[in-house]
Amino acid sequence: MPHFLVNLVKDDAGQDLAEYALLIALIALVVIGAVAALGGQVEAVFNDITGKLVTP
Repeated sequence: MPHFLVNLVKDDAGQDLAEYALLIALIALVVIGAVAALGGQVEAVFNDITGKLVTP
């Protein structure tokens, strides 16, 4: 049994996948935060642009 536990601790086959998943989750949180923080400003810019467009 102790030999099994030692092999389980030393086995790092899924470690890279877990690190990539954490990195992707962190990037997603940053993007969501940026969109939430800047969403109103971007909407105001687009509304300003559409307000200045002339319809034929």
